[in-house]
Amino acid sequence: MARIFAYITHRAGIIDDSAAELLTAANKIDPAAPPTAIVTGCGAELDSVCASLCASYAEVWKISDESLAYPNAELIRKALVEVLPPGSIVLAAHEHFGIDLAPGLSIKLGAVFASDLLEIERTEGSLLKVVRQEFGGQVSAHVQCDISSGAVLTIRPGAFKALTTSPANGQVVDKSAEVGTLTAGRRYLETVVAETGDIDITKHNILVSIGRGIQERDNVAIAQDLADALGAAVSCSRPVVDAKWLEKSRQVGSSGKAVKPKVYLACGISGAFQHLAGLKGNPFIIAINKNPKAPIFQVADVGIVDDLLELLPELTNKIHEMRKVAA
Repeated sequence: MARIFAYITHRAGIIDDSAAELLTAANKIDPAAPPTAIVTGCGAELDSVCASLCASYAEVWKISDESLAYPNAELIRKALVEVLPPGSIVLAAHEHFGIDLAPGLSIKLGAVFASDLLEIERTEGSLLKVVRQEFGGQVSAHVQCDISSGAVLTIRPGAFKALTTSPANGQVVDKSAEVGTLTAGRRYLETVVAETGDIDITKHNILVSIGRGIQERDNVAIAQDLADALGAAVSCSRPVVDAKWLEKSRQVGSSGKAVKPKVYLACGISGAFQHLAGLKGNPFIIAINKNPKAPIFQVADVGIVDDLLELLPELTNKIHEMRKVAA
């Protein structure tokens, strides 16, 4: 069986939540082959990240270089090609960096490429069955891959729940000397931090998040009423911001903010990967959508097929009634 590797992203010394999800996905491919984490960067921050990953990964490969202080996919592809053994299976999170890294890496490795995976099923021999979505999530495609020459797979955030595992007591292996001199045609300039706005959605344990299904600006008040009853904040997907019904600071997703609520109510949100990329920390997801085939139901803990414009007011009233009884 080929070795399985998980490329782990991190920022300011904090490991992305996808590290645990990639571990679950790797276990789907081969439960008997513990995956190896690969981390790039430089300095004490990288050492701290590697040490933390040893709690869950049996082996952590460190690639340290000053040019990797900011994750540049062009440089990291070159580094990975130098250290990965032939036939490797590489997993990465399907977010903006993984989308940049993975396709080119598969070409350089001569490996199969499959993106935005929701499910993985190992079959006999070198075949792997995966499930991904097409046409904006309206169709689930079941794809069979021959991974005899290796594979590069990107995993949809939230699709593979983190498993409770025993401490791995892993070891760090420094691969920095094997990558040689790294050069690229592009370079990091700056990070532009999104404005916080009047409400900081990253600070709330409960979010009532609305999408295109809210239909019009006046209906945003329905979600706000529910949020007030729950002691929550209202967030949204990109179509709501594009329609100027809510400000950009309320947007969750790859082009918005990353949030870590305990409970996330997805109301009228289809569940595209760009939106789910903003959900961190495995929140309890309650999805409300009229379309029973909406992609959001693939990752939701509770799914409700209903008209949110009718359901949300009823839910708000029920919460107020329960609080009156409790008082």
